[in-house]
Amino acid sequence: MPMNQIDKRAARRAFTAAAASYDQVAVLQREIATRMLERLDYVRLQPDTVLDLGCGTGFALDGLARRYRRARLLALDFAEPMLARARRRGSWRNRPRLLCADLEALPLAPASVDLIYSNATLQWANDLTTAFAELRRVLRPGGLLMFTSFGPDTLTELRTAWAAADGGRHAHVGAFIDLHDVGDALVRAGFADPVMDAERLTLTYPALRDLMVDLKALGAHNVLAGRPRGLTGRRRLAAVQAAYETQRRDGRLPATWEVVYGHAWAPLASARQPQQRTADGVAIPVSAISRRATGSGGRR
Repeated sequence: MPMNQIDKRAARRAFTAAAASYDQVAVLQREIATRMLERLDYVRLQPDTVLDLGCGTGFALDGLARRYRRARLLALDFAEPMLARARRRGSWRNRPRLLCADLEALPLAPASVDLIYSNATLQWANDLTTAFAELRRVLRPGGLLMFTSFGPDTLTELRTAWAAADGGRHAHVGAFIDLHDVGDALVRAGFADPVMDAERLTLTYPALRDLMVDLKALGAHNVLAGRPRGLTGRRRLAAVQAAYETQRRDGRLPATWEVVYGHAWAPLASARQPQQRTADGVAIPVSAISRRATGSGGRR
């Protein structure tokens, strides 16, 4: 596996362990989710089925349920403890159906979803074109994909500090994709009218330790295939800290997040696509998903 590829098993373990602490530290993720939901106010769409892709603990499901009171809500994540917390989201009349699956192998039938909402999830795909092709497959003609991801300036301070400490011999921070390349991947996957934009948000911390604790509590610490497998020694940690300290401003250490926003439509003129089978399972119609069951198709 290439050095900058996501180790999916390690990522699932990280998010499983982070489920209990996620809501306490996901300030940035909630802010982005709120901004995304506000963008839906300008979209003329009355979906029958809404998929929250990478729902985490389900913060956005409440907003989606309020906007689309009659829609069937699907909550998908690849960490079951996250889904356990998302179970009670939505409204008492409309709880989400739960799916435990990988975004690159969706256990859904073709043309079965009207709106895919995905906040801070697509950066966990190892092949973005494959992921978009899956999303295009399950969207009905005229359906909408709205998403956020993170761009290459994300955690640039941390990346720079690690590079100064070990000369770039190991991958410590994910290689996030530029918004132009994200747009190109949408076009390759057959989406229509893609729109992309980005903004930079900065969190600040009193010490590097506090940033690292937050990343672990989010499940967002290093799960790259090329990550160092042994314990990081005190000398190297001290070197990282010293390099990061050069970026301190007004008594605080910055952590930049480049937030990439995108949306695109499934074309209205669309040939019917055959049912997709994978080594992990088969696509299933949305109507077959139990309101209380967690499906296992498509997991890796």
